[in-house]
Amino acid sequence: MPNAVFVSRTILFGDCDPAGVVYTPRFSYFAVEAIYGALDKWLGTPGLRTLMGFDVLPPVRAMSLELLTPLTWDDELDIKVSVAKLGVHSFTFLVEGFVGNETLSFVANVTHVCVSPETKDIVAIPAPLRALLS
Repeated sequence: MPNAVFVSRTILFGDCDPAGVVYTPRFSYFAVEAIYGALDKWLGTPGLRTLMGFDVLPPVRAMSLELLTPLTWDDELDIKVSVAKLGVHSFTFLVEGFVGNETLSFVANVTHVCVSPETKDIVAIPAPLRALLS
């Protein structure tokens, strides 16, 4: 598996609800954005475009999210992305968000499935992508 990658993000005013804490659905955006940033670093190119160049579409099949610590405007979030699992047709990322490099704020598991762009059928992970993620 490739080394874990850290992606940083500042919590914006627009990420927060009227109570001043991050609006719950924003955490899914944080996780997906961090995965794309990790792919950029692992591939050394625009990661999502390169991934789609493997002749697959990578829709999210499943996502779980556990919120552990509230976040507020201007918090600095360090998001760690690692490959958690490789299946025949799918791959799962573990995404962990930290505040201050030590306080775990959220944990997400995001599973993508490989789909043929032509037929929309589920296909096996292409060998070059499997090599990258293993």
